[in-house]
Amino acid sequence: MAEVINTDLVPFANGLVDGLTGPQTEVFEHPARFRMLAAGRRFGKTHLSLVQLIVWAAAKAGSLNWYLAPTYRAAKSIAWRQLKAMVPRELFADKNEVDLSIELINGSRIELKGGDRYDSLRGNSLSNVILDEAAYIPADCWEMVIRPALADQRGAAIFISTPAGFNHFHEWYEQAEAEPDWQTFAYNTIQGGNVPPEEVELARRTLDERTFRQEFEASFQSFSGLVFPEFGNENVDDRVADMGGPILLGLDFNVSIMAGVICSKVGDTLHQWDEIAVKNSNTDEVAMMLRERFPNRRIVCYPDPTGRARKTSAAGATDHGILRKYGLEVVAPKSPWAVKDRLNATNWLICNAEKQRRMFVHPRCKNTIKGYRSVTFKEGAEDFVVDKDPGLEHWIDGAGYLILSAMNQVKPWKTGSGKSRMAQVW
Repeated sequence: MAEVINTDLVPFANGLVDGLTGPQTEVFEHPARFRMLAAGRRFGKTHLSLVQLIVWAAAKAGSLNWYLAPTYRAAKSIAWRQLKAMVPRELFADKNEVDLSIELINGSRIELKGGDRYDSLRGNSLSNVILDEAAYIPADCWEMVIRPALADQRGAAIFISTPAGFNHFHEWYEQAEAEPDWQTFAYNTIQGGNVPPEEVELARRTLDERTFRQEFEASFQSFSGLVFPEFGNENVDDRVADMGGPILLGLDFNVSIMAGVICSKVGDTLHQWDEIAVKNSNTDEVAMMLRERFPNRRIVCYPDPTGRARKTSAAGATDHGILRKYGLEVVAPKSPWAVKDRLNATNWLICNAEKQRRMFVHPRCKNTIKGYRSVTFKEGAEDFVVDKDPGLEHWIDGAGYLILSAMNQVKPWKTGSGKSRMAQVW
């Protein structure tokens, strides 16, 4: 189909371009067929994506332009409402709420898709495509489906994402730097111009350095190797002691071994002064032991959330119910914390991006200390999969449940994929 410039659509699209920030404009105006943008949180990635799609659709009648998110759900929740708000009703001829598509008055279509079921996307001839949060879209989706779909029309593609370790997005980014038809861009959150500097500084104080650099500075960071790389001798202190207030208990349910951490909150710091390590036991026995050891103390337990329904004894009661039977207060969300949330929150306490430490462990807590010093990510697995073979993760899990619930500076937040991802503190 021949190119047609629609006099109604083009001025409207150009007006949207005028509203882009300087860094967004640099990405938009670059002539490279394939552009890759690594950007910090709240850069305005989705807004830039939709402006580009509208411009493409306005410039060529009958074109097919896709916005691809990691999932259909993410595409709908992040971009669909925004797209409908950006295009005046009189400029589109049709709208499909199920397919997440609009047809403009020049016959061009903008369609929102998810990369989670990418085999269903085969068979299309695409004019252009935006891959938003590309680090979380399967590599095969681009390589086996989207790239071939652009071939006959020599369509363009823009990859936009916050980094996610050294995964396929990093590989594409490195390859793009050496290819003539490709161009790379990198901007941090401040450069995006949408987040006040004081908010970024707040994030710096409430994130570990590795996560802050990735999420706000758009830096590719390794999330392989040690799970808690900053845990050191500075976090081990024989002065840590029972402060006499409420006992905070982080508990991981197992039969062997029942594991937990016993802590006190001191200001904005967490002091772990003992641990639980009981083989061939159950929740009933551990709760009884705790009540006998601390007969008149307030014990606030932050257990594995799955204990709401799970049973580790033959008594018929749930793990949470057993704890309450012995007078322990139970604080747990209705659904389990994401592993990423627990690990990021723990790393924040160990040492944040400003090199401040807010968690201290007594030397007697040998299992906990050994776990912090030696637990690694599982080689070859997806991000944030912990190697459980050594059996040292139980105390770390218990501490994570406690930290996320009791240290209330930490609040999980969502990424563009709709799932909890790397930087979980805001």
